[in-house]
Amino acid sequence: MRLLLDTHALLWSMSDDPQLGPTARELIIDPANDVLVSIVSLWEIVIKTKLGKLDASLAEVDDALDEQGFSRLGIALPHLETLTGLPLHHRDPFDHLLIAQAIAEGAVFVTNDRNAARYPVEVVRC
Repeated sequence: MRLLLDTHALLWSMSDDPQLGPTARELIIDPANDVLVSIVSLWEIVIKTKLGKLDASLAEVDDALDEQGFSRLGIALPHLETLTGLPLHHRDPFDHLLIAQAIAEGAVFVTNDRNAARYPVEVVRC
């Protein structure tokens, strides 16, 4: 199974935060699953750190991706093409693009975002 982690799911996974529920945790640690982390999440971490909303080190997060065996997912034209057809159920540009990527990649979106289920994407709640 391919999983695309929402930014908070990534951070909760890395910090062993109990907000990441047992189902999501088991899927993420299962070596049979391909866990994707979008460059969009890394961008969101940088922005929120600069705004003082998050205390995180981009270098540490990036290093942890390799340690965890997660794959980095860049932004590609099919992601943007999918994005153009999505309704605006909410206005978070990071989540909107992450959902488009999950759809285009055929990945399950691991998130705690209640709006995600309003899109045509398979969701696993955190």
